[in-house]
This record gives sequence, C-alpha cells and structure tokens, in this order.
Amino acid sequence: MIVDIHSHNLQPEHWGEEHKKNWEPAYGKPYPRVTPASFDAVMTEAGVDVAVVFGLAASRAGVHTPNQFVADFCAELSTPTIAFTALDPLDSNWREQLEEAIALGFKGVKLYPVLSLFDPMAPEFDDFYRTCTAHGLVLLWHMGATPSPQGRLSISQPHVVDEVARRHPDLKQVMAHMGHPWQRDANVVLRKQPNVYADVSASWSRPMDGFMALVHAQEWGVVDKLLFGSDYPLWEPAAAMTQLRHLATLRAGDLPHVLDETVESIIHRDTLALLNLPDPRIR
Repeated sequence: MIVDIHSHNLQPEHWGEEHKKNWEPAYGKPYPRVTPASFDAVMTEAGVDVAVVFGLAASRAGVHTPNQFVADFCAELSTPTIAFTALDPLDSNWREQLEEAIALGFKGVKLYPVLSLFDPMAPEFDDFYRTCTAHGLVLLWHMGATPSPQGRLSISQPHVVDEVARRHPDLKQVMAHMGHPWQRDANVVLRKQPNVYADVSASWSRPMDGFMALVHAQEWGVVDKLLFGSDYPLWEPAAAMTQLRHLATLRAGDLPHVLDETVESIIHRDTLALLNLPDPRIR
C-alpha cells in the first residue's frame, strides 16, 4: 500500500497576497491551481492508494482554506482520501472550525506555526491539544523553513513538537519535511517520542540535506517512523518517489549511504495503521 500523507488542494486565492509577495520571488513561479481531475491523475499515475488532503491556514498572513472547500473537493475525487482541516489556533473561533471539521468527517489538523505565528509551546494552546487528542485527530505540522520574511523560525523547529508531545503523549503528531533544515533534530525527537512521526516530503529538493537526513534516520534507528508524502502540487507523487529513490544512489566515498530498503520502506509504510487513521477504501 502507498499512502501520501502530504498533499494539498488549496487554490491560489487561498494564499491571499502571501504567495505572490513572498514565495514567488523565492520559487520563481505562481502557485499552481489544483483540480479534482489533476489530483486524481497524478495519484493514479503514482499508484497511490490513499491520499491525505488539506489546505493551509495562517490568519495573520491572510492564508485560509475553508473546511467546506476541502470536503467538496474530496467528494469529487475518485482517489480514496482522508481530509484534514487547516486551522490557526490563534483564531478566536478555532473551536467552531474544529467542530465543523469533525462533523465533516475530517481526521486531522494541518498546522502552520511559522506563518501563523502561534507558539506551539505556549500553555494557552493545551486545551486545543487536549481537544484534538480526545477526538483522535492527527496533527500534521509544517516544520522548518519559509521564504516569508515575517515568518518566525524559532517556533518552526522539531524541539517545539517534542514539548507538545511531552505534555500530550497520546496525541499523534507528524512533522512535515523531516523538519528541514533541522532534520537531525527531528530524528532525535522521533526516537524520544512514541507518538511522533515525520513525513519526508520535499526532502529530495536539496539532495545533500535529504541524503544526510535519511542516513541520520538509519543511524538513530527511526526509519520506521518516516512516512511518504509528496507535497503535491509542488511535486507530483511519481516524481517524488523517483527523487527519493535517487537519494539511495548517492555515495560519498566510504561514508554511510542511504539504503534501498530504507527508501522502499518509507514509500510503502502502513501510515494509516501507525496514525490510527481509517482506511477510506473500506466502506
């Protein structure tokens, strides 16, 4: 089975002015429009069995993907999907947003602290974490870098997830992008916290960093906690798998290298079982 734990369906208009102002200069292109047809096509091409789908939310930056949009989008797909809400815990109505997502059948929450500027370690958010735990929701964190000048990198590091896990050990959490560029820190957190995982989305975009991240995961004994994610539409799943496999071809003299079995185990990880997510193929 192949599960893509990290795919987006947000539209260019969901970005407000943030992407055009801060991301296009860094990436050199506008954010692509995703349709149900384009989504199904790339997932089918790659042999993805189940995809987790979400947008983004960072209210201070004017970024927001409505819950109903995600629900309607998923309803048009032939790809079996699991919807996550994108939520900013700084919103005064976060409870209402979360209740709506639960009523729509969503199974997790995508969080974006680096841009929404909420401090995950602040005690004021413990009630949010307790609520998510009580409903069995998975938290998927954007961890790591941003090209946005107003982004706050100090609250986008794997150590913040360690603190959340220390206070809320039963909460299932996923660090996106292996916490790039702090992948070694992410691996240390993975070893320490039983219910924390990481997806490898975009790890291949900087091959040296990706190579070292996976070698470190082997050395720290946490390969079994790495999940496949494409970061679609920034990468199509088939291209993501190809580039991930390429990391296993790299050699640096006699130094350790990424094992083929490491990459294949990530691509074929039973992510649904690890995160206690229902299989949408079973009705």
